[in-house]
Amino acid sequence: MQFRHVLSLNSVRVNLTGLMVSALFSLSAHAAATAEKPAESAPATTKTAEQIVGAVCSACHGTDGNSVITANPKLAGQHPEYLVKQLTEFKSGKRANAVMSGMASALSDEDMKNLAAYFSNQKIKLGAAKTNGAGSLGEKIYRGGIAATGVPACAACHGATGSGLPKQFPRLGGQHTDYVLTQLRTFRTGERANAPMMMTIATKMTDAEMAAVADYIQGLR
Repeated sequence: MQFRHVLSLNSVRVNLTGLMVSALFSLSAHAAATAEKPAESAPATTKTAEQIVGAVCSACHGTDGNSVITANPKLAGQHPEYLVKQLTEFKSGKRANAVMSGMASALSDEDMKNLAAYFSNQKIKLGAAKTNGAGSLGEKIYRGGIAATGVPACAACHGATGSGLPKQFPRLGGQHTDYVLTQLRTFRTGERANAPMMMTIATKMTDAEMAAVADYIQGLR
């Protein structure tokens, strides 16, 4: 009887040992599987154009793309293809601008397309020329160019009303004089080098001619 009792106790010990080993093995396997499994990241959120405009663009360009700061361009009604091109070139550095390069660097291709569509659908608030109305030097340059120095008419590419040609040339009608004048000057100096045609044209223009046509463009409609 004592012998049988010892055997029974030994059997219990063996069974308990087996269960402990099995449990430890299962825990180890679970821990290894957990360690190998990558942590689940929070789902990516896509910001809408309105959210990006409110957080990034509106301070300089206005919520509706009609900037009140004349050094900054109006974006309302601009061709979406042109806006995407400029944002892409700001991001790549092809168009140099410290402020815009920083802003564009955080935008994805999808963000750029959404922003371009948003601003192109806004209605531009037109302005008025200060002195370059009908018959002015500004009008003569815009509509007929400057034959003596080989400056072509602005209307040839940007249209008689400044509406531009989609996918090729931007809308100019109603744009701020200060902004247009600055761009002409930076084309001439080479600071803005992402439009070779405009760089060539600008080198042939005087400061007075640039100022006149920029003023005319602000009142163009």
